[in-house]
Amino acid sequence: MHPAFYMQRMSDHLRLDDQFCFAVYSTAHALGRAYKPLLGRLGITYPQYLVMLILWEADDQPIGAIGERLGLEYSTLSPLLKRLETSGAIDRVRNPADERQVRVKLTDKGRDMRKVARDFPMAMLKATGLELPQLQGLRSALVDVRDTLAKGE
Repeated sequence: MHPAFYMQRMSDHLRLDDQFCFAVYSTAHALGRAYKPLLGRLGITYPQYLVMLILWEADDQPIGAIGERLGLEYSTLSPLLKRLETSGAIDRVRNPADERQVRVKLTDKGRDMRKVARDFPMAMLKATGLELPQLQGLRSALVDVRDTLAKGE
């Protein structure tokens, strides 16, 4: 094939709409917009919701474990936790066995928020217009891509 053919093909790959990264990025923004009215019922943001999901799975966790699970640095996570604490959803307490460690615990309000959030996964499934197996397959593929990219760091 002629070199001009290859140059044309390469330039086509630089179209924004052809980029996998842009599809993921724009989808993340669309998901954020779809979640906004749901999370408004709880009075929290999406990153705060992620923290709450972790605590609803297992209450009373060190800040470091939450940050590791979300892939967030302490400097990013700390303000999220402070706002959740101010809202009355969580308490941050020093670990008596190790004063350097701060643990995060749900309050009664934080536990009650879970009852409202129970409907969120089905609402989001409906919002996507996909069937559950399709959404599960898409999620699995994205997790594989994330994990592969993380190994290359």
